[in-house]
This record gives sequence, C-alpha cells and structure tokens, in this order.
Amino acid sequence: MTKAAGDISSVFPSLRPDYKPEPLPSRFKDLKLQYFQANEEALKQSWERLLPSLEEEVHQIKSKGSDIIPSVRYSDVVNGTVPDHVLAEIRHRGSVVVRNVLPGRQALDLKERIKDYAAANKDCVKAFPPDSPAVYELYWTPSQAEARAHPNLLDTQRFLQRLWHSSDPNTPISTRNPLTYADRLRIRQPGDAKFALGPHIDGGSLERWEDPEYSRVYSKILEGKWEQYDPWDAKHRVSAKMDLYNGAGACSMLRFFQGWLSMSNTAPGEGSLHVCPMITHSTAYTILRPFFDTQTLQPALDNTFPGSVPGACQEYNPVTHPHLELEATMVSVPEVEPGDYVAWHCDSLHSVDKEHRGKGDSSVLYIPATPMCDMNVDYLLKQRQAALAYSPPWDFPGAGGPGEIGFQGALEWNTVSPDGLRAMGMGNSPWKIAEDMSEGEKAVVKAANKACFGQA
Repeated sequence: MTKAAGDISSVFPSLRPDYKPEPLPSRFKDLKLQYFQANEEALKQSWERLLPSLEEEVHQIKSKGSDIIPSVRYSDVVNGTVPDHVLAEIRHRGSVVVRNVLPGRQALDLKERIKDYAAANKDCVKAFPPDSPAVYELYWTPSQAEARAHPNLLDTQRFLQRLWHSSDPNTPISTRNPLTYADRLRIRQPGDAKFALGPHIDGGSLERWEDPEYSRVYSKILEGKWEQYDPWDAKHRVSAKMDLYNGAGACSMLRFFQGWLSMSNTAPGEGSLHVCPMITHSTAYTILRPFFDTQTLQPALDNTFPGSVPGACQEYNPVTHPHLELEATMVSVPEVEPGDYVAWHCDSLHSVDKEHRGKGDSSVLYIPATPMCDMNVDYLLKQRQAALAYSPPWDFPGAGGPGEIGFQGALEWNTVSPDGLRAMGMGNSPWKIAEDMSEGEKAVVKAANKACFGQA
C-alpha cells in the first residue's frame, strides 16, 4: 500500500477538532525572508493595492450572491456558441455550471445503480462519516466508469481545458485530450452536518512557496505585480511539485478544474458546494498573506504560513484570512439538476454546506478536468494498474490495497467505450497527432502514446 487506509477526514485538519498544528521549522522563516528581501518595497505596495481592490470584489459578490457564478448550456459548449463575454466571466470568476451535460434521467440512473452496488457490498464499503455515510471510498463502480467515459463529459472537459493556455508554445501539454482522474462520489443525506468541509484549496499548501517551480506559477504576485498574474497560464504548473510530504489528500495529477457531475436536484443550503468567485484576487491574497500581519498590515517575517500544514490542503478561516470576508464571499453554486456539471479552477477556494437542510439526497460524482502532460501521463499508468486490480488509486486512502476486488456487480472494462478507455490510458486506440498542434503538444502526445500503448 502506498497510502495509509482511511477516509476523506484524513485530508482536512479542520475535520479533526482535536488537531493542533505544530509550529513550522525555522527554514520557513528563511524562505519568507528570501522572497521578501528580493522585492520588499514592491511587495508592500502590492499589498496596499490589493486590499482596496479586494474590497471592491467582495462588494460585487455580496450584491449578486450565487448569481455571480456563470452558467452555460452543454449545447452551446459543444456547438462553440458560448458568448465571449461569458467566457471572460468564467475566467474572472474561476467557476462555472454547465447545464444538461447528461440527460437527467441517465444521471439519476447512475445514482440508483451506485446505491445498489453499495448495498450489495455493504460489509466491505468504507465511507465518511462511518455512521451516516456521505463520501464513499468507491472508485470503480460501473456508474463512475460510464460517466467518466461519456462523450458529453469529455466534450465538457475539452471546453474547460481550452480556457487555459501556456505563455510558452513549447510547453508539453495537450488541452484537447482530457485524461481521466478516478475520484470518489458523494451521496449526502438530508440533515447531515458532519461532512462540513470549510474553505480550502487543493494542490498542497506550503508547496506553493516551497517548491521552486510551483512558486514560479505565482512569480508576478511574489514580485509585487499581482495585477499581472495570469491564473490560466499552464507553463509552470505542468512540472510543479504539489505534494512534497506524501499528503493523505494530495493529487498527483494536474487538475485544471475540479468538478462534479450532479445526480440530484440540489439548491443552495442543501448540502451543496460553495466557491469564492474571484480567482485572481483570492490567489493574490493567498500568496501575499503570510508576509503581512492582518491587524497592523505590516510585514510579518516569522515562520508562520496561516492555514498551511505540511501534507494537507491550504485551509482558510475568518481569523487566518480576514480580508476575504469568507462568510459573504463563499457563495453557494446555483441550484443544479441531475446531469449538470459544476467546475472550479484548481486554485479556487471551495467548501461544502455545513448542514444539508434539503429534503432529498445531495449526490455527485467527482470528475475533474485533467489535461495531457507528462505528470498526468505518469499518474495514468499507476492509475491503470489500480483500475485493473480494482484497488484504490494511487492518491487515495488504502492505495495498493484490495479495494473493490471481488465486489458483486463489479465493473467489466470491456463495457467501457474506446474513447473512455483511451482517457484512462487503456484499450488500443492511441491519441492522434494533428497538424495544428504546437511542437510541445505533438511531443506530449507522442510520449503518451509510447507510454500507454507502446507506440513509437
């Protein structure tokens, strides 16, 4: 096993009320000094410009609430008719709801078959919380495989990934070839108040400052030019180390967007997702926050990185990050129906309703948008081994363990479509190389075909 057995509570220190973070080693003070001394005046001025601009963004979010999150129709996505001003708003907000990606009846059927699968194997299925399951440690149900492989889902992932670009045309990345990242599922029952994830971002925490390549993603912010920061530039993300501590919830694939496919009617307050829809401002504040005291607004050059714990995600609360005004800016996504897909930028703050106050279940399949790059292909090979063994994937609790082997109603891989298998690095249908690809894209597709299908 490559990860200890457990559940989603292993990932979030805030889900463990008795947890108290240990002070960070003194090298983190040295790290802060290194950044600060390189651009001291520029960072001070940048912080002073950020706070009033952040206040304006907060005001906009307060005035619009959930309506500030853009929604588009799948039909417009697939026809290329999403208006430019909506695309600009998605980039500004960092989140979007794509309507009717799957027919509602099909999404409901996926859920019913999952429930049957879980009931048939109830003595072996792990979930959190154990006494009233909401998040299931299931990865290879036939429903999950079917949804991940669905052509509408793959089309939606392509649309989302094309919102990204690289400032270096030689970057080895292909946004037109989505890869599959196998993740969990949620079926949250009315009244649940235990699966109450607070505001956080995934992709590590301290790694954003500590890993040299990861920190280059945020170089404009660290140089004191936060207004020039581009959240949609993939140049340095494709080789950033997001997990320096083998964290329980670390994601080894670069997810341009995290996302889920709804299998229920879910309105705000009914166990749904909350996001902070100001991706540039929230990221700039995240990166600059460790360098400044929020009371005096003066430099704070100790070893503290608020909300950052080695091996965990980056967490937020009103004390550690007061200027974000989280009580107001963590807005619920608009009401969703079965078959709707919700996506949010990999650096977007997100959380979950503290209590599910609805009357029906709040159910989703976690399916992110992950582009083709070397890092993701490497993970795909490990995930393929796990898939064929019905074991939890590499990133998840119990990885390498027995998982769903021998489960009643287990997935038969020959039922998955060729395109769905290819997105898993499986089957015998390699990716095509097109004339309009950049040299970097051609290179990564060739490398992926060789790694997954043995083609030179």
